[in-house]
Amino acid sequence: MKYPLQADKSLLKLNTFGVEASAKYYAGVKSENALGLLAETIEFSMEPLLILGGGSNILFTKDFPGLVLHMQIPGIKVREEGNEVYVTAGGGVVWNDLVQYCVDRDYAGIENLSLIPGTVGAAPVQNIGAYGVELMDVFLSCRAFDIQEKNMIIFDHAACQFSYRDSFFKNEGRGNYIITEVTLRLSKIPKLNLSYGAIESELERRGISQPSLRDVADVVSSIRVNKLPDPTSIGNSGSFFKNPIISADEFKRIESIFPDIVYYPVQSGQIKLAAGWLIEKCGWKGKKIGNTGTWKNQALVLVNHGNASGSEVYKLSEKIIDSVYAKFGVHLEREVNML
Repeated sequence: MKYPLQADKSLLKLNTFGVEASAKYYAGVKSENALGLLAETIEFSMEPLLILGGGSNILFTKDFPGLVLHMQIPGIKVREEGNEVYVTAGGGVVWNDLVQYCVDRDYAGIENLSLIPGTVGAAPVQNIGAYGVELMDVFLSCRAFDIQEKNMIIFDHAACQFSYRDSFFKNEGRGNYIITEVTLRLSKIPKLNLSYGAIESELERRGISQPSLRDVADVVSSIRVNKLPDPTSIGNSGSFFKNPIISADEFKRIESIFPDIVYYPVQSGQIKLAAGWLIEKCGWKGKKIGNTGTWKNQALVLVNHGNASGSEVYKLSEKIIDSVYAKFGVHLEREVNML
């Protein structure tokens, strides 16, 4: 059986930046069996491959000259062992749908990750995180298709080599595996993380002293909605840059010049800086250049004001990186994947 492919497929509606690009070939993937069939095609073997989920963490600066595999594998399964809950979701499941599914059932661990755009299959690649929680905190394992060997393999936590917004799949494993499902280890006993960002103050404002998982998820969603633009209204990919992590000595140097700097202590005595604060202090918040710019409520977000090309957005990010380095001596890294 030959797997049906589409030629010259527009990717305009498959990336949240809303930039025009096309794929030489395109295939929607709804099962692991479909991957097996695709692996037997000439296009799979001979063309460059791009694995696409929700399109929320990618910037197309040009057309893709190969085969785009659009991951759409559905399904959520649950296994309970005492107070531990093992939740397995298909790679095509919308991440926030999984969060809401777990919150509705009082499965604790990912409530702080509410409203992060994208799909489950992309989550381990980026080691997604927000408000003091990262995927690696609850990750158990994932199944992935080995592109070279054309078989399925299971990655445990150690094999994924997680670090801040990084993993094995972004480095040595880049382009070699297609994640088809992810299993998380959650709990029926909540250990709420309320200390990061504005969660605690927003709960207090709402008069909530003993928050539930639903309270936390709702507050996080509200904060994100207020700070981040809806991709269906204006093209964007959420946070465009990583929060830089610097040494304690480097932080002391910067703090002596900018005592109001926003920061968070991390492991090994290092300091994580708020990239949005750095960018805002350089005068970028709400600034518009041509068809692109930064979001009015959050300088960390680059937006497409309409008909922007990926190259325009990329050039804006270069200017921001240069200005932050000139002012603070800190180099920003893009969180969004460039293509």
